[in-house]
Amino acid sequence: MNGVVLVHGLYHDPLHFDLVVAELRAGGVDVVVPELHRGSLQADTEAVQAAVDAMGEPPLVVGHSYGGSVITGLTGVGHLVYLAAFVPAEGESAARLGGSTPLLASAVVRDGDGRTHVDAAAAVDVFYGDAPRERALWAASLLRPQKPGCGRGVPVRQAWRSTPSTYIVCSQDRAIDPEVQRDMSRRCSSTLTWNTGHSPFISEPGRVAAALRGLLSPRAGRRPETDDG
Repeated sequence: MNGVVLVHGLYHDPLHFDLVVAELRAGGVDVVVPELHRGSLQADTEAVQAAVDAMGEPPLVVGHSYGGSVITGLTGVGHLVYLAAFVPAEGESAARLGGSTPLLASAVVRDGDGRTHVDAAAAVDVFYGDAPRERALWAASLLRPQKPGCGRGVPVRQAWRSTPSTYIVCSQDRAIDPEVQRDMSRRCSSTLTWNTGHSPFISEPGRVAAALRGLLSPRAGRRPETDDG
């Protein structure tokens, strides 16, 4: 593997990965960040599949939060990384797996057109509470409204059954219950536990980039990152 595809979650934007992208590209890694918000899990998955197919050889693919549902439906991937993400089995959706915290639920606002958005002030604590304040405010300003239904989409396949996978549990997550993450992590080949909030690509982008570089070029018998847990 010599390429990385980063897949963002609901309400998020490709720009949220900018700090990680900069670190990876500085090290010569080819990185692609497809845009979701295409109206359904199927449409989001197709957009990411096109990015994967264009990489030339099977890339490492990272899915954050809802992005886990997206990457679960892919083919032609070298390694899957679930970052505080959903890992659906047959017939399961992100909504069915659950795990959203009351704090996240209270931050989601319904718009008049049927879409929802996350209150930017609340998002600073829910998504980015462990990040430097100015960086958290920047990240919250990038959040986008979300059409209904994506979280109820069911992947057409379960790539984690046949593809090497790593789950990163974010033990201080205020958006998705860490215990639910630990349950889902058992479906993956290996698990790391980080003492971070929901979005380490904002709070600790260097750590995320280092972990991905380790998975791209692992040393025999060595994990890519020290496990906090």
